[in-house]
Amino acid sequence: MQESEHTVQHSLSQLCAVMVKHETPDRWPALLQLLNQSTKSSNPHDRQVGLLLLNKVMESNPEPFKPHYCQLLQLFSTVLQDHNNPTALYYCILTLTAITAYTGTEEMNLMRSIIPSLIVALKHLIKADQDQASEAMEVFNELMESEVSIIVPHVTDMVHFCLEVGTVLKQKLLNPILQAIFPVLVAAPPPGEHDPEDEEDDSGDGSDNDNPKHCAAQVVICVDNHCTLPLCNNVMPLAQACLTSENPYQRKGGLMCLAVLAEGCADHIRTKMLSSMLQTVCQSLSDSNQVVRSAGLFALGQFSEHLQPEVSKYCSDLMPLLLGYLSSCNQAKVGHVTKAFYALENFMENLGADIEPYLPTLMETMLSALNNTENLKIKELAVSAIGAIANAAKELLVPYFPPVIESLKGFLTTTTEEMRSLQTQSLDTLSVLARTIGNDVFSPLAAECVRLGLNLTDTIDDPDLRRCTYSLYSAVSTVSPDCLTPHLTAITTVMLLALKSNEVGIINEQHQRGKVMSKQMYTVRLYTILNSIVEASYLCVKLTSLHLNFMPPLALLKLLDVVIPCFLETVRTEQERQVVMAVLETMNSVIKSCKEEVFKNPSRLKEISHVIRDVLKKKAVCQGGGVDEADDEDQQAEYDAMLLEFAGEGIPLLASSVPAEQFAPFLNDLLPLIMSKAKSSCTVADRSFSVGTIGEILQALGCVSGGRGLAGRLSNRLLPVLVAGTKDSDAEVRNNSVFGLGCLAQAAGPIVVTDYPMMLSVFSNLLTKESDLRVIDNLCAALCRMILSNITPCPLSQVFPALVARLPLKEDMEENKTVFSCMAMLYTNSPALVQYKYNLHLIL
Repeated sequence: MQESEHTVQHSLSQLCAVMVKHETPDRWPALLQLLNQSTKSSNPHDRQVGLLLLNKVMESNPEPFKPHYCQLLQLFSTVLQDHNNPTALYYCILTLTAITAYTGTEEMNLMRSIIPSLIVALKHLIKADQDQASEAMEVFNELMESEVSIIVPHVTDMVHFCLEVGTVLKQKLLNPILQAIFPVLVAAPPPGEHDPEDEEDDSGDGSDNDNPKHCAAQVVICVDNHCTLPLCNNVMPLAQACLTSENPYQRKGGLMCLAVLAEGCADHIRTKMLSSMLQTVCQSLSDSNQVVRSAGLFALGQFSEHLQPEVSKYCSDLMPLLLGYLSSCNQAKVGHVTKAFYALENFMENLGADIEPYLPTLMETMLSALNNTENLKIKELAVSAIGAIANAAKELLVPYFPPVIESLKGFLTTTTEEMRSLQTQSLDTLSVLARTIGNDVFSPLAAECVRLGLNLTDTIDDPDLRRCTYSLYSAVSTVSPDCLTPHLTAITTVMLLALKSNEVGIINEQHQRGKVMSKQMYTVRLYTILNSIVEASYLCVKLTSLHLNFMPPLALLKLLDVVIPCFLETVRTEQERQVVMAVLETMNSVIKSCKEEVFKNPSRLKEISHVIRDVLKKKAVCQGGGVDEADDEDQQAEYDAMLLEFAGEGIPLLASSVPAEQFAPFLNDLLPLIMSKAKSSCTVADRSFSVGTIGEILQALGCVSGGRGLAGRLSNRLLPVLVAGTKDSDAEVRNNSVFGLGCLAQAAGPIVVTDYPMMLSVFSNLLTKESDLRVIDNLCAALCRMILSNITPCPLSQVFPALVARLPLKEDMEENKTVFSCMAMLYTNSPALVQYKYNLHLIL
């Protein structure tokens, strides 16, 4: 078997297969020894040869090997993780197919456990060799014909996988589809004309839904959604050829491809291609042709929206480019300026304090746009950008606050119709400033802002404007609730009338009269209006709790009895996903603010739990499977995932609001729906959501009556999921899993004492090889939570030095509270440990 030629190896393997028909494996120990050594070799080529031989032998005469099936299945479980060796995956899956019909009850559990790894391995094999993958997929037919009970627990994952590859990959349609739509993406418009998105009108808001290039891009996104793994490999050569073309429309088409890939291939791009793709897009911003620069801005906006947080690490390269582009833009070209602002806003959202070096130039650009241009659209873009800057900069924006406020007040005192869009944006930005600039700075303006909002709604009958004032009142309540007290009755009355009115109908009429640009914008209007209406309800709830002398406790309960049923009914029956997302988010805010007050009504816990369960099971009306006219399947899939996240976020809030025993039966109903998202075959986003939600549930249980007992009873179910998550290839999943283990240790305390050695071993192994700073910070916090649980088996003399050696925290500063609580507890209970010279030096 030392021959290197594959054909010779193949022939030798077939010869062995013929011999096995006449000699049982127990009478040929040298064959078993060779198979054992080669399939477990550290050399990838040796493993390939060993698995080739194993495959031919098993296909020839599988029954005599039955005593070795369990050992083989354990081998297959390991090989299926070797994603960088597609040949090994191929022969492994063929061998699994060969033995499936001969497996019995002894092998059932092992067979069942490798199905998720099998699905993931097939996805990698598709990427490497579609013909081999197509042949390997016969394993599913064999499983269904031989022992269907093996696949029953995984049937949903298998169906999704088959839907992904069946209509495009197995029929080999991917390349024909791309070859058909690519000429449309890169086509030049007729002489003397422009593509619709490049038209230089003054509005900057024309719809391009009928644009052939827009439709072609939607096809790419649709294929992207179902064929993520091979799409990058197929599209990138086409895009790269376009990007080096002398034809500007070819270069534009290449950039559009990069932009749409950022949506569906985000995980792959973030980990494998981000640096090179960013370099390409950045270079396009200095292209000699405006059409190419505009496409580059659009691509950069897509990257900023879909490739966070990794893309934020390139701020030192990207911010100067965006600022330079904005400062040199011809402001008459509103369409291009709009794309520049789109990219800038998406990018700034995740910068936080890193925005500080760019603030002077940013604010000079924004204030210049507010004061020196006559174009209302550009003013509106600048006002929106100031809101995004405020979200990142917070108190750092204080020096620029006076001129910003003067401009906003000027916009808000006019009643002319053409100013309406700028006014609504100004109110939204004012709300952001109220929440971010600091109480000391904004409080002197709080009362004036409330009067301004009331005056606007008194003089202008516009539901969108009312939506903005609700947001403003909510923001002001966080800064200076006293200033709302005189107006609370008026605000509450307007809010309750809005809940019962045809507010949404008014927007619908505006849409019919053409005042709303498109169905997509109409959906956004519905979402934002209802979001603010329910947020205003939350505002009144919060204010009432602060001013019980103004509104008695009974009034709070009465208000909740109006608002909560409205939330629940909307989640169940509303058809628009965005509206349901807004309601779920706001209901979570109300529960977080009012906690046990929400559940004074004895039926409330059951009702909310069942609504969350229905959303997680995709039984809400908006999850019925239809696709909205203006949204493609990819966007709908994104909304569905967000819906599940918003619903899941409610579970820890319920757990923290009622005694554990009261919530236990509902949690037992909800937990499997969350745990199902932690499987290795699920997306990174699903796995992160699953283990993160589990951690937050455990953290919540640690704060309520009976929580320790419930956490302890759940530990056997949750511990394997969290431990597996610490070995995930994605840093965010590892981070959330470590957080969950720490919360389990703290919440369950003595009940999980026997699991402490194993958990410490997991943490120790991870600390030796982990490079992600956030994960290391959470490992420190998890060790602190174990120490805080006061469990004797925690070897403090070993754990504490390892902990302080990795302090201070580098990224997850929120965990400083956990770390210093641990330090304080140890200083009180074990002062000698803290004062030991080496430890004390590190602490100081």
